[in-house]
Amino acid sequence: MPEPTPRLHSLDALRGFDMALIIGLGELLRAVAKAAGATAVAGQFEHAEWEGFRIEDLIFPLFVFIAGASQTFSLPRAASQLGRGGAALRLGKRCALLFLIGVLYSGGLSKGWDSVRWLGVLQRIALASLGAGLLSLWLKPRGLVAAAVALLAGYWAMLTFTNGGTFAEGANLTNQFDARWLPGRKYNGDHDPEGILSTLPAVATALLGVLAGRWLQSPAAPARKAAMLAVAGVAMLALGWAWSWQFPVIKKLWTSSFVLVAGGWSVLVLALFYWLVELRNWRAWTTPFVWIGMNPITLYLIVNLVPLRPIGMRFTGPVPNSSWEWLPPAVGFALLLAVARFLYKRGIFLRV
Repeated sequence: MPEPTPRLHSLDALRGFDMALIIGLGELLRAVAKAAGATAVAGQFEHAEWEGFRIEDLIFPLFVFIAGASQTFSLPRAASQLGRGGAALRLGKRCALLFLIGVLYSGGLSKGWDSVRWLGVLQRIALASLGAGLLSLWLKPRGLVAAAVALLAGYWAMLTFTNGGTFAEGANLTNQFDARWLPGRKYNGDHDPEGILSTLPAVATALLGVLAGRWLQSPAAPARKAAMLAVAGVAMLALGWAWSWQFPVIKKLWTSSFVLVAGGWSVLVLALFYWLVELRNWRAWTTPFVWIGMNPITLYLIVNLVPLRPIGMRFTGPVPNSSWEWLPPAVGFALLLAVARFLYKRGIFLRV
């Protein structure tokens, strides 16, 4: 088990940047692009309907990737204090709590057992983190690579050699498995984009983060770390798009090609943040992202429970035309930044 190392400022900033896109920055950028007439750019901040990949499709897997990378700093510390078994137990408790928060956030039992959404965004983060974390406690890097390959290849085989190899929505194995075995409410009727089988490749996404985190803690020179991350990112992008000719890039199925494409971009963005923050020491611009990155779950819950856009409109009033559609989300995001700063400055952090 590697020795515990200090947390990386660049990783905290990247977590905050990604969460900022989730909780309001993405909407603001889309509105600004629309106001500027850049419809192609604005479209990047909307999910692909089924096949394909846009910036919006990167945001969630990037957070799962970051969760995996962050574990390489916290789990060794827990293992050194509690042993591997104790660290695994602590990890299990934390992930169970996050899973429960996800269930409650999605409505809980408010409308009865049949309306509970058992699998969702927070639940996927919890399960992927749990799977990757447990593997990282007992496996060395080669074992982690083998586990990721087995998950991606196994998932590909399951979808390719069943149901006539179709990846069409509702007809593929993943969706049909949810329809039969996933209880409660599903996001897309009888299946869920965060369903049962697609959790397996999501664990691989977190494992890519674990491997990246392990590499950043290696004794290699910082410049070499950034360079090799960039090389790995380009290689994953090439492999993912090549694989997509047979196994399409589909976020709602979390296909293996999607894992590689999203993982490639995640590694490249991490390399960029690492180079800017750790090598160039350009840190001032990351301050708002660090505020957010230290309280991601709290802010995620706030923005999804408090209607910030309508609150923003209370300050701006009705916008005169479409060229000003960006103003209410800008004010709403500014309010959220103020909340993030308030929590950070007073040391109020929700640890899950």
